[in-house]
Amino acid sequence: MAAAGTAGAAPAQGAGDGSTTFHGARLVLAGFVLAMANFIVVLDMTIANVSIPHIAGGLAVSTQSATWVITSYAVAEAICVPLTGWLAGRFGALRTFLISLAGFGVFSALCGLSGSLNMLVLFRLGQGLCGGPLMPLTQTLMLRIFPREMHPKAMALWAMTVVTAPIVGPILGGYISDNWSWEWIFFINVPIVVLIFFAVVALLDGAETPTVKLPIDFVGLILLVIWVGAFQMMLDLGREEDWFSSTKIVLLAVTAAIFFCVFLIWELTDDHPIVDLKVFRHRGFTAAVIALMIAFGTYFSSVVVIPQFLQLTMDYTATQAGYAMAFSGVLAVLMSPFVPKLMQKYDPRLLVFIGIAWIGVCAIFRTWWSTDSTFWEFSYPQLLQGIGVSLFMVPLTTISLSAVDPEETASAAGIANFGRTLAGAAATAIVTTIWSDLGKTDAAEMAGTLNDAHGVSSMLQSLGMSADQARAAIAQMVARQGMALGTTHLFAIAAVALFIAAMAIWLAPRPPKDAKPSAGH
Repeated sequence: MAAAGTAGAAPAQGAGDGSTTFHGARLVLAGFVLAMANFIVVLDMTIANVSIPHIAGGLAVSTQSATWVITSYAVAEAICVPLTGWLAGRFGALRTFLISLAGFGVFSALCGLSGSLNMLVLFRLGQGLCGGPLMPLTQTLMLRIFPREMHPKAMALWAMTVVTAPIVGPILGGYISDNWSWEWIFFINVPIVVLIFFAVVALLDGAETPTVKLPIDFVGLILLVIWVGAFQMMLDLGREEDWFSSTKIVLLAVTAAIFFCVFLIWELTDDHPIVDLKVFRHRGFTAAVIALMIAFGTYFSSVVVIPQFLQLTMDYTATQAGYAMAFSGVLAVLMSPFVPKLMQKYDPRLLVFIGIAWIGVCAIFRTWWSTDSTFWEFSYPQLLQGIGVSLFMVPLTTISLSAVDPEETASAAGIANFGRTLAGAAATAIVTTIWSDLGKTDAAEMAGTLNDAHGVSSMLQSLGMSADQARAAIAQMVARQGMALGTTHLFAIAAVALFIAAMAIWLAPRPPKDAKPSAGH
């Protein structure tokens, strides 16, 4: 669910100015091709989630380490988003789009060719850097080629790719991992990217945006890369290095803290900041971003944890886990067309509150899971939470962007997207660590309260197991039950976090009644 706010960093120069609008078959084909470009980028955010156990097995690393494949992509995308507006203004939206698309295809191929986790993470960083600008630029170009009166339809087409890709991603990723090999979740991008590239070259001739030499805050960019990189590495390596008992983790934490403070000072005093932090003076924007980061971080981390739980604890195949996860987008697709009408009748803050709180209720449903739960019991919370996702994303974007001055809209949307993406990456690292610790703690507590462990061991030995094999089987059973119990405890914590996020939106003032979702953001 890469969601609302993702396009804020890209300018929509000339969008709908009449000189570059297309008509007829050319418009339909160009719109479809741009939508497909956006679809494949969003698809790549979710297709790897169900493949983590396969990637871990193929590269001989732990499943916790393999989640770097997800977090590295998200961090790279977050860092690159603030640059999108500058790149499009300096080199043109179409040219930047084509270069980013080509880079996305090249790094996809390199990801599939990776023989180690370090190589895969490095190439995923490159894939994220190239993929980051593609989402906002697809919007910019669609607004440029579609006549102004068709902008709502263009954005509806764009939004459908954002909502449907997370449905297809888990199913496709699971099928590929089970029937081919995990490398093909990256190789499959290459032929699609090639087709899209040449189709864009052929169809969008004359759709380039004006260019202008714009200053770039290189110091701010370097500071951003350092503190975000150090912070994410601290989170990713913390569990393996025993957190702050490790000198490496302490150094990373100190580095992140120092460079973050320097980054704040620099961005608040620079004439052309890469991240315009002054927009946080608006209470509505600040409250909306806080709610967005907590809600999306919690939601996205669950999308990473659940497929691993189903495969590692419930012995689901990647395909079966993908089917269970795919339900999450069904009601989101069905509900999305009604959200703008609801916003005209009700306070957007109320819709955001209901949407996030409902996702929290769905998290509570997951606290009832056990190793005896059926496929439908695992699936129905995914299905129901789609209602909440559709209810909070668009209204939250409207609240945040209507709170800032018109000239700050692009900066505000870019920051919201940066915060959303970084929250997803950070929450994934934090939640997977908490999940692992909860599973071990619950298993240890359970081991001390076993009933008739000796009798079970004797029964297993009577079935032909040795004493060591019987003890190993009991230990495996306890670990499995401990992980299941730890998962339910994790979602109890997630529910609390979501309810806090839902309450946070009431810190924002009510947006003007004529405020509408920003088509360009």
